Amino acid sequence: MDERDLKNLVQKIVRESCELKDKYTNEHTAPVNYACIFSQSQEEFETLIKITGKIGKIIQETPSGPLFNIHPIKTVSGNLKLLKIRNPDKTKPERGDADFTVSNYPGFKKTQLSEKGFKLIERNDFEMIELMDPKFNVRAYFSNPPLDKQLNID
Repeated sequence: MDERDLKNLVQKIVRESCELKDKYTNEHTAPVNYACIFSQSQEEFETLIKITGKIGKIIQETPSGPLFNIHPIKTVSGNLKLLKIRNPDKTKPERGDADFTVSNYPGFKKTQLSEKGFKLIERNDFEMIELMDPKFNVRAYFSNPPLDKQLNID
């Protein structure tokens, strides 16, 4: 795997997450805020860390893997600047996820949470809505506040 393969993988994850989002919501223009690649093995995790380090720098270490601020990658949902590489995790067999910024989060939450496939995940300083469909090899998330705002990144 090289930088081009990494960018292609990220673009594919965002594209498929966007298709998932568009199937279940009316947020067709919601821009991507960040994406995550779910490593399928420890070897792949180490390779992805090394390659991502060539196009960005680690800005946050998390228990599930590092978050990078990368040179923007053009995607179907806008330029992507935040990329996380996730440790292998048997509970996340998909290829990855993308997090989208919705303009009216409270309204979105009220409308979508009662729908099939949506789940609220609450954290100390933010919350997110997860969208899953077993027909897709990705997940979609909607965070409030979005990660770039949480980290004060323009």
